[in-house]
Amino acid sequence: MRLASFSTNAIPQVRMGLVQNQEIIDVNLAAHALRIQPYSQMLDLLENQAESIPTLHTILEEFHAQPFGTVRTSGAVHNLESVQLAAPIPRPRKNILCIGRNYHDHALESYQMRGQERPTDDAPVFFTKATTSINAPYGQIVVDPAISTEIDWEVELAVIIGKAGKNISEADALAHVFGYTVLNDVTARDVQEKYKQFFKGKSLDGYCPMGPCIVTADEIPDPQRLTVRLRVNGVLKQEAQTSNMIYSVQRMIAILSQGMTLEPGDIIATGTPSGIGKARKPPEYLKPGDIMETEIDGIGLMRNEIIGC
Repeated sequence: MRLASFSTNAIPQVRMGLVQNQEIIDVNLAAHALRIQPYSQMLDLLENQAESIPTLHTILEEFHAQPFGTVRTSGAVHNLESVQLAAPIPRPRKNILCIGRNYHDHALESYQMRGQERPTDDAPVFFTKATTSINAPYGQIVVDPAISTEIDWEVELAVIIGKAGKNISEADALAHVFGYTVLNDVTARDVQEKYKQFFKGKSLDGYCPMGPCIVTADEIPDPQRLTVRLRVNGVLKQEAQTSNMIYSVQRMIAILSQGMTLEPGDIIATGTPSGIGKARKPPEYLKPGDIMETEIDGIGLMRNEIIGC
């Protein structure tokens, strides 16, 4: 299944939808029409999967079985182009969990950029992004030169946790995954350098576009066989296979969950490949007027315009 959060001109409140090709089904309206338990928000669905997943299957079965049936006549079906997509989880309850330097080529470019040798006993670098950094898949990203003039891009696969767990083994890790989405870990490099850590430079408002949808884990049996890419103004800047990750999705979940409970709705950003702007010669940064496209095959594409403050 493909799940998204959206609003319309008629109903501005953000709610959950089921994406079917070029259409989106308002889950709340469809459920009410079918007289079954409604779930209007993504976090509600994730926290009540025993009841919510059967609701989604019932809606889809009726949608496909009756092209002019209850789901359509309820006004629950919209053309995707006519709605406004939000991030699939518009406001997570916890910070986005992130891993740095998790692709072999990006780790190399990061250490070379600093004139350092890569340690042979490297360990994962974890940090978080604030929930207020979340942005829509087609949302604008504001560049304020009074705060930063070095705004960089980072295409990433994001993991959505669906089943709570602590001290999860690698063998069981994927059973805790609800689905996957596209995320861009937009970073103010000068802010990051100024404060000597990742959090502030990666948590500016709107600096985490995510979407356009969550693809459930049953449709992506192996998250290490995906292609991620990013373009700026149509020019390819990053492209890699997730098989190039140093720490696989299973390994990341196992390490993060050691002594720390992962909960439904937690978002894990799995790192970016080489090709970031800061590592280029000369460095390249986003500026007003730029169009950034972030894409993962099998999941979808985001398109974010950079605007001035």
